[in-house]
Amino acid sequence: MKMTQAKAIAVGGVLAAMAVVIQGLGGLIPIATFVLPVLCMFLECVVLRMCGKRLTWAWFGAVAILGLLVGPDKESAMLFLLLGYYPIVKPSLDRLPLSWLWKLLLFQCVVAIAYLILIYLLGMEQLIQEYMGLGLWFFVAMLLMGNVTFLLLDKALDRFLKISRTRKSRKF
Repeated sequence: MKMTQAKAIAVGGVLAAMAVVIQGLGGLIPIATFVLPVLCMFLECVVLRMCGKRLTWAWFGAVAILGLLVGPDKESAMLFLLLGYYPIVKPSLDRLPLSWLWKLLLFQCVVAIAYLILIYLLGMEQLIQEYMGLGLWFFVAMLLMGNVTFLLLDKALDRFLKISRTRKSRKF
């Protein structure tokens, strides 16, 4: 049974509200800054499966903007803004040769953009001194851990999308 446009928009709206509430939990659970955007990405996979790519882009835009406007944890909202579209573009990246390399390049660009925004747009120059004080090896280790974590997220999203396509979960 094909979902009507009205039903798809309603489902997307309910799941968008749920994602904004999840992002709002960042104010209550400070350690969840990096976990909550990932949970929102899994909700985005549900929207992608049920509503299609076009509505998922609209869903992502709405959740990203609302998260920045009303969410208490701006770092979490910024992370979702910069990386939350990944479940939408993941199938296209998976078809590329050396897809893991392209995925890591995307992640590196997102990290660079995030720090440029933090330092130059939001005026957090103290980050430069903080990383200079910790040394080059610490910075490299943090980047490597970020890459490994991103690849683990990619595998988790891959498994979640495969499970959602199985016959048992047609109605999700």
